[in-house]
Amino acid sequence: MPRTPTHRKAGRPNKLGAKELAIVRDLALGSPSASIAELSSRLTATTGVQVNRRTMSTALARAGVKRLRRERRKASTQPAKDPHRFNDDHRPVAPARGYPSSLTDHEWSLVRDLFEVTGPGRPPRHPRRTMVDAIAYVVRSGCAWRMLPRHFPKWQTVYAAFRECVAKGRFIEMHARLAIMWREREERDPNPTAAVIDSQSVRTSAQGGPKGFDANKKIKGRKRHLATDTLGLLLAVVVTAASVQDRDAGPMVLDAALDRYPTLAMVYVDQGYAGRAADEMRSRDVQVEVVRRRETVWATNQLSLLPLPATGFEILPRRWVVERTNAWNDSPRRMAKDYDRRLDVSEAWIWFTESRLLLRRVANAVA
Repeated sequence: MPRTPTHRKAGRPNKLGAKELAIVRDLALGSPSASIAELSSRLTATTGVQVNRRTMSTALARAGVKRLRRERRKASTQPAKDPHRFNDDHRPVAPARGYPSSLTDHEWSLVRDLFEVTGPGRPPRHPRRTMVDAIAYVVRSGCAWRMLPRHFPKWQTVYAAFRECVAKGRFIEMHARLAIMWREREERDPNPTAAVIDSQSVRTSAQGGPKGFDANKKIKGRKRHLATDTLGLLLAVVVTAASVQDRDAGPMVLDAALDRYPTLAMVYVDQGYAGRAADEMRSRDVQVEVVRRRETVWATNQLSLLPLPATGFEILPRRWVVERTNAWNDSPRRMAKDYDRRLDVSEAWIWFTESRLLLRRVANAVA
């Protein structure tokens, strides 16, 4: 005979009937905080029926009684804030008109497409302009990444965006575009044909990374080897330990400049590159002129018609251009000292610093 839906399978009857369920209900409501073992003992004392924990749990469910648990606050895994340490409450709030280092609308329009790259993948959570403003704030103020103002994204996010720009060379592309615009404004060819090479020694912090001692400048740190055009715009940047001599790094800087600008035909250097370094650079099919300080002059027994050597500071032809660029790099507080472990990051800071200065100059000229 087929079983119907209303047919109940025969089995052992329930140990607790309706009368016992009513007693269980009264016992549970009378002692809301009692355990199942305590309710079972009280039921045995009242009715003489012995039940185990599972039977009592089933009886409570049949009687329509359930246990309500009090919500507990989850224990915080974060340690308590130390009021004497820097935290988010100490981070300054953005001023109404932004910071002096922030990009204006016109400045952002000149380089927007370099940073807002569209393509497959998840869209960025934070605007790219905010990221560039945060990087410019770090350069201008010289603060640590962890001390960015609170209206910027988290410092880890900003630092990741900065390292992405370093890896993809976006700061170099930014400077190259602005340099073309400025050279055209000065009625110069977009591809320079002359370069000026010089180095600058800077101190480093307690962070790791390559470093050395410059015996000439008495500085322990690194050297920034720059190649600029005759307007002072960057052509190449190479950062080495301060112990590396100019004659050893000069050909490397020239090679880096020739890779980006094969039209270079003339190079101006100082006396530190004379000799073997100048000969090696001439092997690249470029003319090398060593600009010397007139400490002595050739003369005959008669009075020389040449001017006597200068006794104080003397502006050397061509060389003053790259010296001015080194002064521009020292202006932001972040660049007064080298705080990074990696040399490529130090080079990227130089490219971004010069790009930021050139961006403001171009924007003011075009506006």
